[in-house]
Amino acid sequence: MAEDSPFTVDADWLQKRLGEPGLTIVDASWYLPAQKRDARAEYDAAHIPGARFLDHDAISDPDSPLPHTLPSPQHFAQYVGAMGISADDTIVVYDGPGFFSAPRAWWMFRVMGVFQVYILDGGFDRWKAEGRPVTAEPTKIAPCVFHADFDAARVASLADMRRIVETGESQIADARSPGRFAGTEPEPRAGIRSGHMPGARNVPFSALAENGELLSKDRLRKVIEDAGIDLSKPVVTSCGSGVTAAAITLALETLGHTDNRLYDGSWTEWGGLGDTPVVTGKD
Repeated sequence: MAEDSPFTVDADWLQKRLGEPGLTIVDASWYLPAQKRDARAEYDAAHIPGARFLDHDAISDPDSPLPHTLPSPQHFAQYVGAMGISADDTIVVYDGPGFFSAPRAWWMFRVMGVFQVYILDGGFDRWKAEGRPVTAEPTKIAPCVFHADFDAARVASLADMRRIVETGESQIADARSPGRFAGTEPEPRAGIRSGHMPGARNVPFSALAENGELLSKDRLRKVIEDAGIDLSKPVVTSCGSGVTAAAITLALETLGHTDNRLYDGSWTEWGGLGDTPVVTGKD
C-alpha cells in the first residue's frame, strides 16, 4: 500500500500482484466532453492485464434524470456481479490521469459495503509511461453474485441539503473549479445556474492531488483547512454531478474524518432548480 493513505496503492505494489486470485482491477475512467477522451475506446485499445471496465453512465440509476446518480443496491450488485466482482475481493480502481473518476468508483464500492478497495497512484497514464504491462486482450470474466451492504447514511439527498443550507448543521465542501464555484465561469451543462450553495467552501478536487497522486496527509490537511473546513465537524461533499466530490471524500477519509456524506445530485440538481438559494463570489 502507498505510505501516506490507507486507500491508495502504488504501481510496484500492483504489478507484483497481477494475476493473483482475489485481486480485481477495475478501469473506472470517465471524461468530460471537453477532455476529448473516450474511456471505453482507450480501455479496448490498452488496459492493465485483467482489468474490467466500469461504465459510470451504465452503472447509474436508470430512473434518475440526473447524471451519474448512485444506483439502487440491487442494480449495483447486478452490474458488478456481471463484471465478475465479489464483495470479498481486493479491488484496485484506476482512471487515466489518476485522480479524476477513480475516487467515485472507490466511493461507490465502499458505500455498497466493500472496504478492501484502493486507488492506483498515478493512474493508467503513468502506468503506461513507465512501460508497465498492458494488453488489448479482453479480460475473461466469470460472473458471480455480489452481495451489496448499502450504507445510506453516507449519501445526502436534496432534502438533506436544503436543511443543511438552512441550519448550517454540516459543512459543505464543493470540489468544482474556483471559477464555477464563484460563478465567474459558466456551468458545462445547459440550464444550470452559476455559483454555489450558501455557506459552501471551495475545495477544488485538483488541489488534492499532484501528478495523479493524492497529496500527503499534511498537505491534504492544509488544503482542506485553508478552505475553511473544520475537520472536527461533519462535512458533505459536492461537485458538478457527484463524480469529483468523491475526491474530497477520499481526502477526508485519509485524514481519519469519517463523519462525511456525498451529495449525489450535486450542482446539476441544486443549480438546475428554480427555488434553491444560490450565491456567487469566493465565499
